[in-house]
Amino acid sequence: MFDLKAQFEKLNSREDFCFDDSCQNDENSLKDYPNYTDALYASLIAPKASGIYISRWDLKEIALSAGDNMAIHPRKRMFELLMKYASHRDDMEKVLASLKEHIEAKIEIYHELMESFPSSRVIFEPKIAKAQKTIKVFPKILEEYF
Repeated sequence: MFDLKAQFEKLNSREDFCFDDSCQNDENSLKDYPNYTDALYASLIAPKASGIYISRWDLKEIALSAGDNMAIHPRKRMFELLMKYASHRDDMEKVLASLKEHIEAKIEIYHELMESFPSSRVIFEPKIAKAQKTIKVFPKILEEYF
């Protein structure tokens, strides 16, 4: 099964089809894994799924701390560029570590708000649970993506 997956990824990378260096252009295909990128976007960036809102500036900071410097674009485009940067396992580990730090910082803010305003607990507890569940998925993302 793993050989089949590796062969399919090799076929998708179009390494076998490039004879004249025409595939070397980085902008040739923005999404190397369009379905997986869309799935990650829906599960990591959507506040309904992750419990955390990640703004364009947050994405820029996450990319910067992972070693990539990107311009401000629409959120989806920035996430696609971030996933393109994370095409190697080491880079993806950096991106996920940075994303984990960002989510944990947001969780800390939620905890502070719950302490300051106890009646907000019913609002923030589900968000914290979703955020912690999102963080637990990161090792699985590495396994599936690479």
